[in-house]
Amino acid sequence: MEKKSSGIPARLILTFLAIICVVLLFIDYATDFSAGPVNVVADYFFVPMQKGINFVGTTISVNSDEAKAKKELVEENKALKAQVNELTTQLTNMRLQQTELSMLRELYQLDEQYTDYEKIGAHVIAKGESNWFSTFTIDKGSKDGIELDMNVIAGSGLVGIVTEVGKNYSVCRAVIDDTSSVSATVLDTSDLCIVSGDLTLMTEDGRIRFSGLSDPEDNVTKGGAVVTSNISDKYLSGILIGYIDSIENDENHLTKSGTITPVVDFKKLQEVLVITTVKKTKD
Repeated sequence: MEKKSSGIPARLILTFLAIICVVLLFIDYATDFSAGPVNVVADYFFVPMQKGINFVGTTISVNSDEAKAKKELVEENKALKAQVNELTTQLTNMRLQQTELSMLRELYQLDEQYTDYEKIGAHVIAKGESNWFSTFTIDKGSKDGIELDMNVIAGSGLVGIVTEVGKNYSVCRAVIDDTSSVSATVLDTSDLCIVSGDLTLMTEDGRIRFSGLSDPEDNVTKGGAVVTSNISDKYLSGILIGYIDSIENDENHLTKSGTITPVVDFKKLQEVLVITTVKKTKD
């Protein structure tokens, strides 16, 4: 059998207390006695209860305001993050545009410098295994008029030569590559020499080598400009390669060798110009 619950129902207790409150309020109003039983009961019962109710109400209000403020802060933080991301993207795009504009300006100046030659602009889309652009691929090929042995320029001068041509791409070898050899001349004195690629030296010191320079009167000095010579079998004449960094006498005491600092940044090659003229040599 189920056990009956004992005790007075809560509803009856609340009803009883409500009746007492009404009676006490009536007595207090009728007697106007400040120290009456109502005040005594109020001091010990209703006032603390009212304080508790006020505290709970205030706490709920404060918590509600804090929650609302927290929600507003979260939404504001999301909006600020979105704004920062948008501004960062805009800044990155502006920097890319400035970099591209700077490169295009360099190519334009280079184009103006070699106005005798027709040229095609191309993007570098791949490079060899080295961190330097000793060999690289461009996005122009035979359908664009590119042919073998066309000279490639960028920055302030000679980059290299086209060694392989596909329909939509071409492979180029730079003058810094170990297999590169260019017949050159010192611009001020017209003395001939051979400029050879040296990737190890380029990696360590940012220079390449020259050799076989005939300079009996010691007219060639450090800082002299070196350009492609007119006797080169593949390179067009007068294209700037770089500037002499060091020079010394060979053991035969007849020729000189040294190093050259190239005018092209072979670590950040992105845009090039391909000269569409192929040098014609006599058979």
